[in-house]
Amino acid sequence: MFYGIRDRLKRGKYDFQVREILHTSPARITTGSPAVILTQLQKKDLRMFLIASKAFMAKVPVGHVYILNDGTLTAVDEELLVKHMQSVTFLRLDDYRSPVCPQGACWERLLSIAELVKEHYVIQLDSDTLAIGNIDEVCANVERGIAFTLGTWDDQKIESMHKQCEMAKIKISGANPHVQQVAEANFEKIKKYNSLLYVKGCAGFAGFPKGSFTSDFVEEISAEMEAAIGCKWHEWGSEQVMSNIVVSNIPGAVVLPHPKYSSCENLDNFLPAFIHFIGYCRFNKGAYARLSQQVIKGLRNAQ
Repeated sequence: MFYGIRDRLKRGKYDFQVREILHTSPARITTGSPAVILTQLQKKDLRMFLIASKAFMAKVPVGHVYILNDGTLTAVDEELLVKHMQSVTFLRLDDYRSPVCPQGACWERLLSIAELVKEHYVIQLDSDTLAIGNIDEVCANVERGIAFTLGTWDDQKIESMHKQCEMAKIKISGANPHVQQVAEANFEKIKKYNSLLYVKGCAGFAGFPKGSFTSDFVEEISAEMEAAIGCKWHEWGSEQVMSNIVVSNIPGAVVLPHPKYSSCENLDNFLPAFIHFIGYCRFNKGAYARLSQQVIKGLRNAQ
C-alpha cells in the first residue's frame, strides 16, 4: 500500500515537471522508413511515452507508431496520442493472446511484435526510456536489418544457451528465485537447446527486423518452458526471457554498446546516450525529470 502511494506521488510530481511536453510539436514521422515503434502503454505512463517517443523519433527515422492499449487508455487519451504521434494505430490486448503463452505481463506485446514483423522492422520502445545523445548504432541496425537488444554490462555478447544455462545453475539462489533465473537454469529442457543462443538483454528496448521470427517460435518455446518450470513461467519477467531468446536467435543480432546504452543505475559516473529508467532507480535524485526537461527544451527549440 505504501509503495503504491509513494509511486503515485512521484509520478504526479514528474508529470507536473514535464507538463510542457503537451505543448511541443507532433513527433517526427519519416514516410517510407522501414521502422515502426511498438509500445504497450498504460494511462499513467502517457506523458512519459510522449517524451520517450518524441526524443527517439527526433534521432531515428520512424514511419508509424503502434500502441498496444493495456486497457486503461481512454478515448480522450487516444485522441491526445493521435494529435502528438500523427501516424498511429491502437491495438487491443485481446487480439494478441495465445492459448499456449502466459497472459498479461507483456506477453501480448511480444506476440503483437511477431505479427508486425511480417511487414516492418519493429522497435519495442518502453515509455521509461530517454534518447539524449547520439544513437547512430540504432539507425545503422535499422538500415541494415539487424536485430538488437539493450545489454546489461560492458562488452556483452550473445552466447550459446548451453553456456548461459550452466552459469544460471551456479548463480541461482534463494527460496523463491526470480523466474528469469529459474528459466535460464532449465534451458536444457528445451528441445533445440544445443542449437540456440541467449543473452541477458532487456525487453524494454529491442529491434526486430522484418520477417525475423514468428509467433510459432514463441509458442513452441513457451510451451516447453511451461512444461519445464510449471506455473513459475506465468510470473512477471518470463516475457523478457522469451524476448531475449527471440533476439538472440535472429541471425546477426547484436547487443547495443554498454554503457552508452544502459539503465539509470550509475548516472553519477556516466551519462549514457540512451537510458532506460527502470523502476527502482527511475525517480532517484531527480535525474529522470531533469533530463526529460532537457529533452522538452530541445523539442521546443526545434519547433
